[in-house]
Amino acid sequence: MKRRGAIIEPLLVHLVLLVAVCYALYPVLWVVALAFSGQQTPEPRVLPLPHDPTLAHLREVVLRTRVVDGAGTWLFGRQLANSLIVAAGTAVVGIGIAVPAAYALARFDFVGRAAGVRALLATQMFPTVASAVPLYMLLDSLGLLNSRSGLVLCYASTSVPFAIFQLRAAFESIPVELEEAAMVDGATRFQAFLRVALPAARPVIAVTALFAFMSAYNEFVLAATLLGREEMFTLPVVLQRYVGEHSANWPAFAAGALVVSAPVMALFYLLQRHLVAGLTAGAVKG
Repeated sequence: MKRRGAIIEPLLVHLVLLVAVCYALYPVLWVVALAFSGQQTPEPRVLPLPHDPTLAHLREVVLRTRVVDGAGTWLFGRQLANSLIVAAGTAVVGIGIAVPAAYALARFDFVGRAAGVRALLATQMFPTVASAVPLYMLLDSLGLLNSRSGLVLCYASTSVPFAIFQLRAAFESIPVELEEAAMVDGATRFQAFLRVALPAARPVIAVTALFAFMSAYNEFVLAATLLGREEMFTLPVVLQRYVGEHSANWPAFAAGALVVSAPVMALFYLLQRHLVAGLTAGAVKG
């Protein structure tokens, strides 16, 4: 009887997991089927299989060009570069500011420390839409509208508070005795931070940078508000243009969604070994 139960229980667990995976992948399969289907209008059916398979919609999105001064420009390539540069810049700027700030909050006791933490927490209570108009006015006065640098500054300002909270917990979970031992051996405080604390927090830094990259890569509201020229659009704004008020090009939208998700999937694959360690860092203080 025990042997029978030992066999049935794993089967039930795997069955539940299989059903959960199918439930999660079913909408994705619809997007894939729509992207490679020759039909313009999606039809309701149980199995999401493409009718009249074609790569026309994918070519329509990826090979899109624009004629400027008599010369053709690969518009989608420019827009993809905009998204990648803005997302990578946001991650670099956000992590560059958050790492020393989080370390200071975790290791030093100074006037205004608790108030600073509460102020950072308060910034997370305001939605992105609430800051769209003030940011537009600021960037307009600085001459940074329709620019990647302006978008990076806006995105970094919203990613820094989250990054500080994430990294502060990671630094607090690192035993301070390790840094003290390094300083006893002759290292300065900065060298102890650089050679002891920073390598120990590397998984969390990688995951936090990934979150900052994703939030900037997928952001739509500020990008649509602050960018007015088509060649400066990021990919979420490009995708929105396929869905209009009175009509929608759903196959092109689905094909674009697949292309847009490819860089993030590749990044997840490259950083997968850091994900579990980074997400669980700070859960146990030791």
